[in-house]
Amino acid sequence: MSITINGSVRPGFEPLAEAFERAFEGRPAMGAGLYILLEGQCIADLWAGVADARTGRPWLRNTPSTIFSCTKGLVSILAARLVEQGLLDYHAPVSRYWPEFAAAGKDKVTVGQALAHQAGLSAPRAALSEDDIVDWDRVVSVLAAQEPLWPLGTGYQYHALTHGWVVGEILRRVTGKSVGTYFRDTITAPLGVDAWIGVPDALADRPAHLQVSPPLSALWAEEAAKPAPNWPYKAMTLGNALPADLVTEEGGFNRQRIRAAEIPGAGGIATAEALANMWSATVTPTRGVRLLDDAVIAEATRTQSQGMPVFGGDPPYSRWGYGFQLDSEARRYLGDGCFGHDGAGGQVGFADPARHIGFGFVTNWMMGPEDQRATQIIDTLRTLV
Repeated sequence: MSITINGSVRPGFEPLAEAFERAFEGRPAMGAGLYILLEGQCIADLWAGVADARTGRPWLRNTPSTIFSCTKGLVSILAARLVEQGLLDYHAPVSRYWPEFAAAGKDKVTVGQALAHQAGLSAPRAALSEDDIVDWDRVVSVLAAQEPLWPLGTGYQYHALTHGWVVGEILRRVTGKSVGTYFRDTITAPLGVDAWIGVPDALADRPAHLQVSPPLSALWAEEAAKPAPNWPYKAMTLGNALPADLVTEEGGFNRQRIRAAEIPGAGGIATAEALANMWSATVTPTRGVRLLDDAVIAEATRTQSQGMPVFGGDPPYSRWGYGFQLDSEARRYLGDGCFGHDGAGGQVGFADPARHIGFGFVTNWMMGPEDQRATQIIDTLRTLV
C-alpha cells in the first residue's frame, strides 16, 4: 500500500518527509501529523492517513488527536510559568497551596516532588469508576486523603494519570481557574492553536478515532494477569475507570464523556501544529509568545527522578525534571537540554533550547515499546540541524 503524504517541508529538510512516510509502512489504518519549528518558523508541516478507519475519514492538517501523557508536559509548562511569576515555589509543600493534601503523612511533600513523580500517589488505593474520574472534586479529594504507596523520599514511580489531578489541583488553588481554563487562557488562546484539556462537546466530531495495535493489547493483557496489588497496572486503570491500554472501540479516550472531562494526566487533545508551537514558545518567541524564561527552564529541567522506579520495571528508564521528561535512553530527543513529554501510543512533543526547536508528532495508531516512528523522525532531524 502506498500512502499519500500531504503538506510540505522547507528546502533542505526533505529527509523529514521520507522519515514520516516510513512511519506508515505496514500500518494501513494509521493517521498522523508532524509539525516542526526552527527559530519559531515552520520547517515541516506533514499529515497523512486516516483519522477514523471505521469510516475512512481522512487525517487533515487540522485533525486533533488525544496526546495522552504529552498533556503532563503542557501542565508542567503551566507550573513553571507560575514559578517564574513568583506565584508557585517548587520547594514549598503542596499543602501551602492545598491544605487538605497534608493528610495521611503528606504534609512535607513538595510541589517539586509532586511534579517529579515522588508523591507516593501513582495509583489510587480505592477502585475508581468512570463516573469518579469525570468528577474533578471527587478524584482530588480521594488523592488528598490517601496515604502514600511508599515511604516518601525513597524513590519515584510514574504517576501515569494521577499526576494530572495532583498538579492540576495545585494550579487551580493558585490561579482560581480549572487547569483546562488556565491552559486555554495562558497558552492556546495567545498562540491561536487547537489544543484542549477537556474538548468541548461542540467539537466532539473533530478528534481522531484511536486504535490499539495488537502488540500493545497483548502487553497489557499480560500485565493484567499479574497478581495484585499491581500498582503500575492500577495506575493506568485507576481500578475500574479505564481500560489499561486507555481505549476501546467506543470507550476510554474514544468516548466524548472522557475527552470532555479535564484529565490533565492524559486527556489533552491537540493537533501536531499546536503541540509543536506550544513547545517552541517555551524556548523562543513563537507567534509573538514566549512562555518561559531561560532561568526557570534551567531550574525545571534539572534531573529529579531517574533509574529504577519503586515498583520496578524493565530498563531503559526515563529521566524527569519538575514534570518534564528529559532526554534519556528511554526517550531520545535531540540531546541534553531538551525537554518535553511523550504520550501513550507514540505521541511526542518537546523543545530544544539550544537550537530553538519545537516538535510535535501525533498519531491515532497506538503502539507499544516496539514503536520507533517518532524516534526515527527525531533521529533524522538530528542529522539536519
